[in-house]
Amino acid sequence: MSTFDGIPAAAAEFYDELEQNNTREWWHAHSDVYTASVKEPITALLSRLEPRFGPGKIFRPHRDVRFSPDKSPYKTAQGAFASYQEGVGYYLQLSADGLLVGGGYHSHSPAQLARYRNAVDAAGTGEQLQHIVDSIARAGFRIEGEKLKTVPRGYAKDHPRAELLKHKSLSASVALGQPAWLPSPAAEAEVARLWEQLRPLVDWVGRHAAP
Repeated sequence: MSTFDGIPAAAAEFYDELEQNNTREWWHAHSDVYTASVKEPITALLSRLEPRFGPGKIFRPHRDVRFSPDKSPYKTAQGAFASYQEGVGYYLQLSADGLLVGGGYHSHSPAQLARYRNAVDAAGTGEQLQHIVDSIARAGFRIEGEKLKTVPRGYAKDHPRAELLKHKSLSASVALGQPAWLPSPAAEAEVARLWEQLRPLVDWVGRHAAP
């Protein structure tokens, strides 16, 4: 298992400078900083957390600019995902603003969405999800996801879980900035603690609305 010593302050500094110099020339001149301060620490962290949260993957730093008016070649944040199921799991992101931690699911198929809505509509599973979401929100996480403006067709507008029915995807996150523990080995335990708080949401989606 990889040794993890924390995520250094140089990581956020790297992205702060990248926001001002998003060119291939600048990136190649500073690629060693990216490797040492961003890629290697996050990869090591994912390796340490894999036994509890599933295999991790670090997202590629290049932007897909084929259909975008913004031709900046690099993402200004490094994302990573840990999961036992495709598309459902735990997320972290590092940027100039520091660390963000989250979990849930972001993509959806029509069949997956139908399963999600059926589970939200059913009293037992729906009430369970409402309790989970309320608890996570009270713990300081922001409830997110793609949403409809109105309750989907076929469900009562005054449904007791109307807001959850509007969701097409469902996740939660908390922006942490640059806490004192981030550049130390203690970051492993802190990220694990936050992901554990999100485990009920990830597990519910895994059982009732997985791809």
